[in-house]
Amino acid sequence: MSQPNVIKEEQLRQAITSRKRPKRPSALTTSLTFSSRALLRIKHVPEQLFDVTVFPIIFLLMFTYLFGGAIAGSTSEYLQFLLPGILVMTVSQITMYTGIDLNNDIRKGIFDRFRTLPIWLPSALVGALLVDMIRYSGASIIMLTLGFILGFRPEGGFLGVIGAIGMILIFCFCLSWVWTTLGIIMRSEKSLMMVSFMVLFPLTFVSNVFVDPQTLPSWLEGFVDVNPISLLVDAVRGFMHGNVTAEAIGWVFLSSAVFLIIFAPLTMYLYRNKK
Repeated sequence: MSQPNVIKEEQLRQAITSRKRPKRPSALTTSLTFSSRALLRIKHVPEQLFDVTVFPIIFLLMFTYLFGGAIAGSTSEYLQFLLPGILVMTVSQITMYTGIDLNNDIRKGIFDRFRTLPIWLPSALVGALLVDMIRYSGASIIMLTLGFILGFRPEGGFLGVIGAIGMILIFCFCLSWVWTTLGIIMRSEKSLMMVSFMVLFPLTFVSNVFVDPQTLPSWLEGFVDVNPISLLVDAVRGFMHGNVTAEAIGWVFLSSAVFLIIFAPLTMYLYRNKK
């Protein structure tokens, strides 16, 4: 028998016969463990990355060349206006998959097993959300790379782009808690997706992603101005074009805080009391 196997058997025997209770894992350790689980799921089912690879490319190409000439008279000029908005729209829409993954765990029974473990209870959710941040960053990098190839030139420079991505990650992290709440409440994946689309489509399409709100009817302009997606687009455009204001950043932080303060505690309450 090889030496490594002997060592493993001795460690296993000691763990079984020892009366000393193992040390409780830290919140960071368990969160990173669940992050590794989510990464392994991506490794074995790489098709789930289509939403952060293929879809962003389709969205950007389709809207740039389909509407650019009609709206701005030039696809190159429209690209400068569109890319920050389409980036926000794409990343915001993929936040729903956080709730879908949680809903699948509940239906398969894994959820109940997690709740019986001697770990920091929120770590299962936090770990998944950390991996989602990687997904959001990947979608942002893909869209920006394609945008640079097509001719997008951010006047805010490299720091402006980093600031814009930071705003998106903060907002989408907080928005994801909405879908974790719904992921616990909804009884099926299809019902969750339907509700998510019903919420996200009006928010993303009835916004300042595609057109200047001043061109809209006054009653619709009022909704667009207070739409959280529009507030995020204003900040992202400001960072990328070098004219961001403290007011725009403040509105993004405020809307993100509202999502987090309301839905994070609600998610944890439902998570603990789910039957």
